[in-house]
Amino acid sequence: MLMLSCELSTLRVLVVDDHELTRLTLQLVFSCQENIQVVGLASNGEEAIEMVKRCHPDVIVLDLQMPVMDGWSASSQIKAISPNTQILAYSSVEDVNFQGTKAMSSFDDVCKKDVPTSELIALVRRLGQRAKDDSVAGK
Repeated sequence: MLMLSCELSTLRVLVVDDHELTRLTLQLVFSCQENIQVVGLASNGEEAIEMVKRCHPDVIVLDLQMPVMDGWSASSQIKAISPNTQILAYSSVEDVNFQGTKAMSSFDDVCKKDVPTSELIALVRRLGQRAKDDSVAGK
């Protein structure tokens, strides 16, 4: 786990993936964007839950298939702790389960890992705005 400093005015993102290269690449991509701050990196669902408690991210980019605790299990626990946090299911899964993932209430959106970087950034920004709107509305 890696803790990073943050500013309240920025969109706070937590990246959760069991592949180090994916975590670091996403951290680099998001850190280069204006008003996006990566507040933490986690390698499994258990770490993600602990990071949510400490870092209060607006958006979580959450891999589905990970050791220790997968994204499906972690997402429901994260929503119980932080209902306004937006969770993006981020996976390379090609099977039928992926198509049904968006229907699950714990995920706010889904994204395949082969999505163009610009689309991923736009999606995270949209989810971040939704998180901030929900927070202001007191939902």
